[in-house]
Amino acid sequence: MIRGRYMRRHHGRHTNGNNVRPGVSPNHPMFSRYLNTVGFPPAQTVYYHWRHCYQPGHVWWTQPSHLQHRWSSFSTFRHPSSRPPRPLDPYNWRQTEILPHTQPGRDLKLSAGLMDRSNSEPPKKRKRSSDRMQAGEKSQCSPECSPPKGSRNPKGSPEWLHNVTCTPVPPGKFPSSPNQSPSTPELKRHWEDLSHLCNAAPSVNGGRQKWPFDFSVMSYNILSQDLLCDNTYLYRHCHPPILDWHHRYPNIIKELEQHSADIMCLQEVQEDHYKQQIKPSLESLGYHCEYKRRTGLKPDGCAVVFKRERFSLVSCHPIEYFQCGIPLLDRDNVGLIVLLRPIDPHCSLTNICVANTHLLYNPRRGDIKLAQLAMLLAEISRVAQLPDSNVCPVLLCGDFNSVPWSPLYRFIRDSRLEYDGLPIGKVSGQEENPRGQRILSVPIWPRCLGISQQCLYESQTTDSDLRDLKRAELDGFTKSSIEHCLKLTSAYSHYLKESGQPEITTCHSRTAITVDYIFYSAALGDVMAQAECSVPPEKGLQLLGRLSLVGEDELQKVNGLPNQHNSSDHLPLLTRFRLHPQAEQKHLQVS
Repeated sequence: MIRGRYMRRHHGRHTNGNNVRPGVSPNHPMFSRYLNTVGFPPAQTVYYHWRHCYQPGHVWWTQPSHLQHRWSSFSTFRHPSSRPPRPLDPYNWRQTEILPHTQPGRDLKLSAGLMDRSNSEPPKKRKRSSDRMQAGEKSQCSPECSPPKGSRNPKGSPEWLHNVTCTPVPPGKFPSSPNQSPSTPELKRHWEDLSHLCNAAPSVNGGRQKWPFDFSVMSYNILSQDLLCDNTYLYRHCHPPILDWHHRYPNIIKELEQHSADIMCLQEVQEDHYKQQIKPSLESLGYHCEYKRRTGLKPDGCAVVFKRERFSLVSCHPIEYFQCGIPLLDRDNVGLIVLLRPIDPHCSLTNICVANTHLLYNPRRGDIKLAQLAMLLAEISRVAQLPDSNVCPVLLCGDFNSVPWSPLYRFIRDSRLEYDGLPIGKVSGQEENPRGQRILSVPIWPRCLGISQQCLYESQTTDSDLRDLKRAELDGFTKSSIEHCLKLTSAYSHYLKESGQPEITTCHSRTAITVDYIFYSAALGDVMAQAECSVPPEKGLQLLGRLSLVGEDELQKVNGLPNQHNSSDHLPLLTRFRLHPQAEQKHLQVS
C-alpha cells in the first residue's frame, strides 16, 4: 500500500500506537485524526457528541441487528492482542446515535489542561496550527493539511486528485449515507484471454488422457480500516460514508465472491475483521484460510486462502521480517508461504508454492526492502525445493511497494541485481528525486542473518558457493551483486495495450502507480516468458488470461480509489494459469 505517512502507518516499530503521553489513559486519544476532514462539524460540536456517546468503562454501542451484515456482527470490540481500543469515531454516521444539535456552549466545558495532556498533535502539526492562528487565520479541520513530516509526493501523483474536495457539511450536521451520495460510474475492466496461445489438447499416457490443471489466482490489498482511519488525508477526495467499514466490507466480500478465485493472496487484512467477519465469510464459500499478522502489535497482516475442493494444504510457513539485534530488519512486515497440492483425480500434479507479502513502504529505505525480499526468497527456495534440487512452480504475490522496472522489480524478474553505486532511495523507484542518496552497502544485509548473497540459507549454500565466499573473505572483497535461483516473470505487462499508458494498481489522493504484482514460474512456451530472461524451468505455469488493469483516465472517471463501488485504494489482480501433468512438463514447446 502506498502511504505518505509511512513512519506511522507502515512498519515503523512503535510501542505506543496511539501516541498517548505518560500518565494519560489510552481511552482518551487525541481528536486531531478525526477532525482533519473537509466539511466536518467544529471541534466543540464533535466533542459534545463524543462525550455523550462514549464513557470509559461502558460497553460500546453496537449496530442494531437489522442493519448488521448477514455474515457476522459489526461489533466494535477488538481482539485482546491488538493495540488499545480507540473511542467511537464521532464522524462515523453508523457507529453512534446522533444527538440533536444543542445550543452552542451548553454543558460544554473544555479544559485546556486536559486537552493539552491527551494525545497532542505531532510537533510539526502544532507548529503549523499556531502559525495560522498567529497570522489571524481561522482554524479549519481539513484533510487538505500537509501530510506529516517525512512524507512526500510519490512518483506518479495524479494532479486531478489533488484538487478534489468534499462538499462542506454545516455545523451540527453529519455526512449522509453512501446511498444518498451522487452515484459514480463503475470501473470497467475486461478479461484478456490468452488461452489460444497455449496447447489445450490432453496428453495420452498408456491409453489414459491427462488433462492439464487450470486454476485462478488473485492478489488484493483490501485496505485495513485502522490504517485508513490513521491516514484520512490520503482519502480527501472520497465522500466520507464510503470509507465506513460497514459500507466497505460488503463490497469487498461481494468482489471476492464475484471473482471466485481458486487462490487468493490478501494484504492489509485487519485481524479483528479477519477473525470475526472475513474468515467466516470465506469459509462459508468453501475456502481454507491461513493468516499471519504483522509483528509489533500492528493491527493487520497477510492472508492466503484457497478452495478446499481444488487444493489441499501440504504446509504453511509464516515469515517475520523483524529480527532482534539486526538494525536493518527492525520493521514489522511479514510474509506467508503455503505449499499446496492440486486435487485432480485424472493425473499426478506437482505441488505449487504460493507466497504472499507486503514489503515496507518507505521509499528511502531500499536496503530494508531488499533484505526483506531476500528473507522471503530464501524461504521460498527451501519450501519449494524438490528431491532433484529443482523447485516446484512458484507464485509470488503481494504489495511490493516498488514500481515496474525499478531495481527491486528487475531483481525479482531477472534473478540478479548489480547494485554497485546504487542509492537506497532509488531501489523501489517510487520517487523521481529521492532525497536519500546513501549508497547501498556491500553486502546489503549482515552475514549474521544466515542468508547468502544468492538468497539461500547458509545450510543450502553449495560447496562451490562456500569456497567463493571464503575466497572473497580472504581477499577482503565482496561482490556488489545479489542473486536468487527462482525463474519468475510478471503476469502483467504494466502498459495498457490500447493506449500504451502505464497500468495502475493503487490510487488515492497522493499517488496513482503500480506496486502490486503476481510473479510466477513461467513454463517453457509461456506467453509472458521474455527473451532477455533466463531459460524457464521445466516445471512451470502457463498464463491463460488476466483481468485487465486501467490507467489514470479510467480512474479519473470514477473519482479515484476508494469510491462507491471499489472499496480499497488498490485494485485486485486476477489471473488464470495452466499446470501440465508432471510427465508432460518437459514436452511443452515454444508457441
